[in-house]
Amino acid sequence: MKRIGVLTSGGDAQGMNAALRAVVRAGLDRGAEVYAIYEGYQGLVDGGDLIRPITWNGVGGILQMGGTIIGTARSAEFRTREGRVRAVNNLIKNGIDGLIVIGGDGSLTGADTLRTEWPSIMQELLDTGQITRSEFEKYPYLAIAGMVGSIDNDMWGTDITIGADSALHRITYAVDCISSTAASHQRAFVVEVMGRNSGYLALMSALATGADWALIPESPPDVDRWEDKMCEVLKAGRAAGRRDSIVIVAEGAIDRNGNPISAEYVRQVLEEQLHEDVRTTILGHVQRGGAPSAYDRTMSTLVGVAAVDEILSASADSTPQLIGMKGNRVTRLPLMECVEKTRAINVAIKERNFTEAMDLRGGGFKESFHILRTLVRALPHDPKPGQRRLTLAVLTASAPAPGMNTALRAAVRLGLDRGHHILGVNNSFLGLINDDMHQFKWMDVDHWASMGGSELGTNRHVPSGKDFYAIARTIEERQIDGLLIIGGWAGYNAAMSLLKERENFPSFQIPIACLPASINNNLPGSELSVGADTALNNIVDAVNKIKQSAVASRRCFVVEVMGKYCGYLALMSMLATGAERAYLHEEGVTLKDLYHDVRLLNTGFEHGKRLGVMIRNERAHPLYTTQFMSNLFEAEGGDLYEVRMSVLGHLQQGGDPTPFDRILATRYAYRCIRFLEEEALAGRDTVACLGVQGSKYHVTPLEEVIRRYDAKHERPKEQWWMDLRPIAQMLAQPGPQYYQQDHQDVW
Repeated sequence: MKRIGVLTSGGDAQGMNAALRAVVRAGLDRGAEVYAIYEGYQGLVDGGDLIRPITWNGVGGILQMGGTIIGTARSAEFRTREGRVRAVNNLIKNGIDGLIVIGGDGSLTGADTLRTEWPSIMQELLDTGQITRSEFEKYPYLAIAGMVGSIDNDMWGTDITIGADSALHRITYAVDCISSTAASHQRAFVVEVMGRNSGYLALMSALATGADWALIPESPPDVDRWEDKMCEVLKAGRAAGRRDSIVIVAEGAIDRNGNPISAEYVRQVLEEQLHEDVRTTILGHVQRGGAPSAYDRTMSTLVGVAAVDEILSASADSTPQLIGMKGNRVTRLPLMECVEKTRAINVAIKERNFTEAMDLRGGGFKESFHILRTLVRALPHDPKPGQRRLTLAVLTASAPAPGMNTALRAAVRLGLDRGHHILGVNNSFLGLINDDMHQFKWMDVDHWASMGGSELGTNRHVPSGKDFYAIARTIEERQIDGLLIIGGWAGYNAAMSLLKERENFPSFQIPIACLPASINNNLPGSELSVGADTALNNIVDAVNKIKQSAVASRRCFVVEVMGKYCGYLALMSMLATGAERAYLHEEGVTLKDLYHDVRLLNTGFEHGKRLGVMIRNERAHPLYTTQFMSNLFEAEGGDLYEVRMSVLGHLQQGGDPTPFDRILATRYAYRCIRFLEEEALAGRDTVACLGVQGSKYHVTPLEEVIRRYDAKHERPKEQWWMDLRPIAQMLAQPGPQYYQQDHQDVW
């Protein structure tokens, strides 16, 4: 039986516990033994009680916890040959021949060093009599897999690292709070965020909060007197009507000469040139603490399971792999290649080769930086001489989704900056029908980045009959050259209706872009919709509170979530909350399933279980309703536990959008405006949906999108998240202690 060791090293990051839970349960499920190595590499060097088996229940209840329950430390001893010899000896004495490391580039380099030196250290241990010949022959190599735990998101080879999304939640919430008080007093604030060699947190938080300036190490201001340029932009913003100024500074920010730019220095500059009271907020370790976001829980879980599979399939010739994410897919890349390119970024910054540093950060980072430089402007660029200025209309359709206003803000500013006219259509397609719209100005959308709902108003009206004539007249009179629809299936359906009526109404022959925005994440043509992450976090927050109530009084909760016939929210919230079950319409619900689940709950509570959470998609079954399930479990549970029902309802649609949704909405809007501009200027009339598929952005013709859609059940015919169902089921098992002969039929 293979034994796997797992340790967390370096700075802690939210999601490490989720990754640990996944490693332990996936390892045990696959027949391996899992040993927790406490206190990082120091625990590996010291051995003894710091290396011990960890059980299925040993990682129960940790999914929502910040930090790492097995501890972390920086070990000077491990950096020495003597320390690594002791570490190898401790691994051998515990029979561990696979090591999973969750940490930063230094921690992952240490793991690779241990693997590289393994043969020579083993020979030394044999020669000195510290291990036997049989032990020497039994453990010819050490299998290594790495996961990046770093809130800075500073590792090459993965789109995002464990903890980065949660850190963005902390920063975004703080800046949103600061913005309200800053606007009240017409005051400037300087906010310092973490990131010694990485500007990810500063860049993305500025993009998500609508900050007015950001300073990052990869791309310092490109003018000598950058202070004057910054103050000039902030002054112009105030003159245009902005009541506050927010500057976000990465702790590793530097100028073009490599000199540090501190938050305190920025404060002094602003105070001197703006002639106002300027405050500084250094967020510090609050960014690293607290419960992980829904994304960090699910992402950490997926990479944790993949790391176990990597270890179990490794051989003596295998190259250690870094397990990361590209888009919403788990990826594997050679560990040391990722570490070396990460260090190359740091070297490029140190040598002031900022072009190379930005290139190594990747296309998404560069695109976000380019977008931010436009959004922080006080006013748009003047139109170029002789430029054809388009008139682009933008509206929101379908049910409201958090992030719609963020997308509107980005679309308006990016369109205006390119010299075009942007019309805001009120009340969705009814605004086109009734010619109810207005022309946007730059400052009209100044504080929309953080706002939930839709300021333009939205509904599910799909044009029909005489509506088409009214829309055609509006398009002609307003001379609209392109249309951006931000919303869900009703918006897509409305776009399709215009496409079908082109023979009757030539004015419909304009490019139309559909930006996916739906909390249900049920739109074909894109694997991620704006609003779904916010809804998922709302569910996770609610279930966290429900679990606290349940554990105090031995209860089972049946929680109903939205999604119509699409099980995305139900399945992903099961992964993110550690719920025992998710009832999905895609799978159906049978009486046999419910019998199984009653036995599952009863067996668990008989063995000391204190809470249960069952998540039900709102349309999982027409007869086996949430109330029915609650009544059934209550009747069959007897005195073992109480049952309560919780229908989360529209709180899933409400609230401020998460950083993930704000950034996604902004990047989608950027792509949509560029698409409409290119199509209109080229005289084309393509109708398409823009979104993420795998790790890349795609433009998909609307006709193709329709073919991929199950219209009856309002969901894509192929749903990528259903591939995660086996992982969710495996992790939700109650553990080996319940696999008793008298209850074997349950499993």
